[in-house]
Amino acid sequence: MAHARDESSPLFAGNAAGTLRLIFYLALAVVLMVLDQRNGWMWRVRDAAAAVVEPVYRLAGLPVAGMRTLSVAFGDRQHLTEQNQRLREDLLLANAKLNRMAAVAQQNQHLKELLDTRHSLELNVQLARVIGVDLGAYSHRLMLNVGARDGVKPGQPVIDAHGVMGQVIESLPTTSVVMLVTDPAHAIPVVVERTGLRTVAYGSRGGDQLVLPTIPLAADVQRGDQLLTSGLGGRFPPGFPVGRVTEVAPAATGMFLVAQVQPAADIGRSEDVLLLHDQAEPDGPPAPAKPMGPPSELAPANAADAPATPPAAPGVSR
Repeated sequence: MAHARDESSPLFAGNAAGTLRLIFYLALAVVLMVLDQRNGWMWRVRDAAAAVVEPVYRLAGLPVAGMRTLSVAFGDRQHLTEQNQRLREDLLLANAKLNRMAAVAQQNQHLKELLDTRHSLELNVQLARVIGVDLGAYSHRLMLNVGARDGVKPGQPVIDAHGVMGQVIESLPTTSVVMLVTDPAHAIPVVVERTGLRTVAYGSRGGDQLVLPTIPLAADVQRGDQLLTSGLGGRFPPGFPVGRVTEVAPAATGMFLVAQVQPAADIGRSEDVLLLHDQAEPDGPPAPAKPMGPPSELAPANAADAPATPPAAPGVSR
């Protein structure tokens, strides 16, 4: 069945006018292509047309480009937020590890100082850890993790790597209580290293210092003098650092000098301490020496039985 001719199209009309128009359009197209190929002037027309049409394309693509930009920005922001959170967590973890390493290094340094002190003193000492602190206004005590089961006895001196801390006042089965040298009820015989002056250092209510309340007015005690244990009383061995004089002033009565002393030991910071098992020698005159000579059973019964003294050699006077 033959297709019906489209009577509505003037280009393909069956009359001669339509055929002539078609031939004219084809000839015009050929001429334009030849001119464009040989002269190249049609590109200016195309560029002008593109310059006019390009804003229309851009305007039409703005919604899609805006949605794409927002999607990328939101995705990047979320990614950056997650990355920032991870970096914060890593930073906090690194700081925590760094602080822990610093604390461990400080503890190792403290233990090394205690070990060096133990080797240098060549005394029988026992290492203990501080598990409790009581630094009130009227009581300056420590609790250690060793007790009577570990051989701890009341009266044992307690030191750290820098000086005397106090003495054991109570020994429980697994723990012990130490009275610090800064306790108001504590007293320790000391000697001024520079002059050899002997006196007694007492604890103070301030909790961080010792006091020398009965220094004679004529005594030579200056700021910066080092105080050592004197060994008097037989409780603390001589020669251990006790503190350093920070201030010297007349007493309120005007009869003595009063000196403030900064403890040598790290009273509030020591975590490990040493307990001394070797006590100082008792004070007093030495015991009489044992008589020397042969045993009594070998001694002669009387002087007559003793052998006669041999005559002296010539030229030798008796």
